[in-house]
Amino acid sequence: MNMKLTNFELMSIDELWALHLEIDAVLTRKIPAKTNQLDQRLRLLESGASEAKIGRKRRPYPRVLPKYRNPDKPSETWAGRGKQPRWVTAQLRSGKTLEDFQIRPKRLIGKSRMRSHRKLKPALMAA
Repeated sequence: MNMKLTNFELMSIDELWALHLEIDAVLTRKIPAKTNQLDQRLRLLESGASEAKIGRKRRPYPRVLPKYRNPDKPSETWAGRGKQPRWVTAQLRSGKTLEDFQIRPKRLIGKSRMRSHRKLKPALMAA
């Protein structure tokens, strides 16, 4: 808005009335347009479209694997990002550390390692 503030007390009745008519004309144009815009948005929301689907697109983030698991309720996990869940804060207050809840990766034998064992087996049988 690039309007300078005016002191309405200093304006005459004719000037105030002209300003009133000008404002009324602008509002008469803007209110129906805004109402239509809000009605369209309301129809979209009622049709089941979510807020994320309307207008802007979200940046796709890769799925973050959880780093911590609640020992009392294993279905509750936390990736270590954002605010700590209540179960983490409660456990930390009771004297435990985050390391106590870390999810330990299972020792996996990679496919390449499995293949190398398969390759060795026939060679050992021939010898």
